Amino acid sequence: METAKKHFFSDMGVMLGRSMRHIFRSMDTIVTVCITPIAMMLLFVYVFGGAIQTGTDNYVNYLLPGILLIAIASGVAYTSYRLFLDKQRGIFERFHTMPISRSTLLWGHVLTSLVSNAISVLVIILVALVMGFRSSAGILPWLAVAGILMLFTLALTWVAAIAGLSAKSVDGASAFSYPIIFLPFISSAFVPTESMPRIVRAFAENQPVTSIVESIRALLSGQPVGHDIWVALAWCVGIMLAAYFIAMRVYKERV
Repeated sequence: METAKKHFFSDMGVMLGRSMRHIFRSMDTIVTVCITPIAMMLLFVYVFGGAIQTGTDNYVNYLLPGILLIAIASGVAYTSYRLFLDKQRGIFERFHTMPISRSTLLWGHVLTSLVSNAISVLVIILVALVMGFRSSAGILPWLAVAGILMLFTLALTWVAAIAGLSAKSVDGASAFSYPIIFLPFISSAFVPTESMPRIVRAFAENQPVTSIVESIRALLSGQPVGHDIWVALAWCVGIMLAAYFIAMRVYKERV
């Protein structure tokens, strides 16, 4: 058992290294993921920010959590794309002829998504600091924010794995990310839900992005989180577990 675990983690490290080398050889992936969220942040803060009433004087503080979620949703599309390419090129079959744990091939892509999205999030936070973002949060709230973003990334990455393994074309592999990127726009990420029409508000207040955004916003501002954090965690963990089991089943059937 210990030998199997040792080989699993060593094999996973090799697969992670392989995927990360692809990322570092093509840094435009991370740059592309960062550009659109940063451009949106600049647009909303410096063009629309003065007209949006959020109850706070620092709109970039209000906006940042939603921008981070959009960046992650954009980033996981590349995971789906890379999985699709590996499947189309027969890379999985080649590795399966070797004495390695088969699931590590999938885990390599998942962990690469975590690392690359963490880099993107860090870049966006640095830009937000230049734009005036400030937080009174201590180390523990920041760690809690990091944990929520990690769970959110894992949840979407496993959804991306399903799309990448099931898609029949490159466009189909990344198309799943479009509605996910759009979700923050119908949430409290950009404006308070109180300003929305009743039907739209009902949807906005009961979809996962709003609870995640509200939790991160409260943690970064040093305010009580309330029940939002438990709702956010339930959404993230629920989606992650469901997507994980479906992805593993699809992986065994398709590869």
